[in-house]
Amino acid sequence: MRQNISFKGFDLTFQYCPKLKHSAFDPRHRRKAGRLQRWGGALRFGLSHAPRCANKTAPLIVLAAFGLSGCMSGASHEVIGSEAVEVSRLAGVTPPPGALRSAREEGGTSVIIEDLMARQSVLPANSAFADVADAVLKAYARSSEADLLAARLRAQAAAKNWWPQVGPRVSLTSLSDVVAQLAVDMVLYDHGRKKAERAFARADVELAAVTLSEDVNARVETALGLYLDAAEGRERTALESSILKDMRHFEWVMNERVKGGVSDMSDLSVLRQKLGEINARLMAAQETEATALAELDAMSAGKLRDLRGLPDLRVGGFDARPLAILRAEAERDRDIAQATIDRAGLLPGLSAGGTLGDGGSGISVNAGGDGLLGLGTGASLQAIDAARQGADRRVAQASEDASREVSRLESRLKALTRQVTEAGALAQQAKVNLDLFQAQYDAGQRQVMDVVGVYETFAARQSRQVELKYELAEARVLLASTLGLLADGSRI
Repeated sequence: MRQNISFKGFDLTFQYCPKLKHSAFDPRHRRKAGRLQRWGGALRFGLSHAPRCANKTAPLIVLAAFGLSGCMSGASHEVIGSEAVEVSRLAGVTPPPGALRSAREEGGTSVIIEDLMARQSVLPANSAFADVADAVLKAYARSSEADLLAARLRAQAAAKNWWPQVGPRVSLTSLSDVVAQLAVDMVLYDHGRKKAERAFARADVELAAVTLSEDVNARVETALGLYLDAAEGRERTALESSILKDMRHFEWVMNERVKGGVSDMSDLSVLRQKLGEINARLMAAQETEATALAELDAMSAGKLRDLRGLPDLRVGGFDARPLAILRAEAERDRDIAQATIDRAGLLPGLSAGGTLGDGGSGISVNAGGDGLLGLGTGASLQAIDAARQGADRRVAQASEDASREVSRLESRLKALTRQVTEAGALAQQAKVNLDLFQAQYDAGQRQVMDVVGVYETFAARQSRQVELKYELAEARVLLASTLGLLADGSRI
């Protein structure tokens, strides 16, 4: 028994099977009329157990109608095994229990994105570092954020790639004859290509998220580096100004001794040369401070010239994995998904499709693939499998490189911490020696140049102490940036 149904301007044929006393696509007999299953979020129709009726294309015709845009507008809801599911009134078929749960697991929250969002900034709150980070992030153009948004939209589109695809097809056969048809295409079996496309889109989102985190941390690292350069230049300016003042006093004393004929003119010339060197270092420190502040103001939302202070940044004892490892894992997942897509493209698949309307070909099942099989197909499949292994090995190599980098930075932090302590002790000892020589000079036991030599040693120890202090701060910032801890992941 055949029944003609007019739907959206198209005439569809629906067959009635007296043996089943129900339609050929009735859900109560779908084991015979065609199984509807969801594997990994993909719909696949099996037609091997079709009922013994004259027209076996009825399920495919209904499938084509199921893919029309108007079919889903009237979907009803049922509860299957504590899952709320949508049921198409036209198809009359409900997904089996657990189908939606497996789809949620397939498209669940990314471990990489959860890791990124759980990271907390190591910058002390209400500190100069935190103020610098806030100012530069407010002025951030966030181009990587736009890339992440695009990747998320692509992932949303790929999440629905298992739905049938429909589209109009209009042709002008003559000046007065227009033929309108509806093209329908539905993948029945594709060797996991659709699932791999969804996995590729998710990995693309993860990679974009890692890129955004890297860009934010790199921007904050650059800003903090400029702040530290300005702070070091400011402290060196103060130190060199003090040294210049003291050396000018020595130069005045030597000049008076030369006038009185007590000292030689050569000693005065040496002191004046030293004054010129100190003045050059002073000008260089001032220029370094001005340049760093100008760059910092250019990349921030406000002026940061009044910020002062060097917060104590604690970066040890964190379990955060370096961003390089997360990037390698995201790239691995994307490469594996791409390899699966390439493999599916070399193998024949099964699809249902055709055209409906005037002169349409109807719905048919097609077997085939994107390419043809050849003598080199086997080698191509082996190359794809080797590409998967290469992706895993790249993650292992990235983990090794990141571990080496973190170990190097941690060792450097320990060495710089020790050197800063030693530099402070050496500066104190040099100050004691300077006071001793000054007392001996006042008692007439030392010459002016003797005191000048000891004072130069004391000034060099102070300068080295300042240099090591800011090297330690920069090393801490670099380690925090490597671990992705210069900004809160939730804010990023």
